[in-house]
Amino acid sequence: MDSLQERIAGEITLSDSPGSNMKKWRELFGISQVELAKHLKISTSTISDYEGNRRASPGVGIIKRFVNALFEIDKTKGGEVIRNLEKYNVPHEESQPFYSIHNFSAPISGTDFARILDAKIISNPSYLDSMKLFGYTLLDSIRVILEISPSEYPKLFGPTNERAFIFDQVSTGRSPMVVIRVAPIKPRLVVIQNIENIDKLAIKISQIEKIPLLTTKLSVDELKMRLSNI
Repeated sequence: MDSLQERIAGEITLSDSPGSNMKKWRELFGISQVELAKHLKISTSTISDYEGNRRASPGVGIIKRFVNALFEIDKTKGGEVIRNLEKYNVPHEESQPFYSIHNFSAPISGTDFARILDAKIISNPSYLDSMKLFGYTLLDSIRVILEISPSEYPKLFGPTNERAFIFDQVSTGRSPMVVIRVAPIKPRLVVIQNIENIDKLAIKISQIEKIPLLTTKLSVDELKMRLSNI
């Protein structure tokens, strides 16, 4: 196994819910249970039982086969997921002075994410049900804008861009959305923390980019506590 495969295998092994973690990574790779079962020469019900935590925790050998299968199947499709993961290969949780990355043990819908945060949906509500979020990045808006370099920007996404960006230290919401507009990689959803009125240009950018824009009045500590239960 290479370092990325070892990190994924280690994350599954150390998880409190290894089956849910296996499901997360399978979905992140965009592989169906049928595809995986065919590749591993096992039944789909076996995979479903593992992912539903209805079987005993998988051993090291099973996890190794599972991770190898994800990589082998992705390579047959051109290896796009592997390339993206290698580009954003950072620890499961990473904190820097102006951002912190958090990944979920299982993906959730944008609608559930908004509900957990008691969020007000400002734009693009129709996209929330269909999206799956694998984590979030909490950002100090001012420091990200002033201090982050273009080469560092991909690090904000952790292992995938299927995540929410949550900005605090925001006055109008314009600046973070302008950054997202010009950036080559976009989050799936943006939350502005503790703000009353969103700038009209910020809303317009979210509509152009088809990124739902939400606001929440929760404190950062309350926000982290609620999301830590996912």
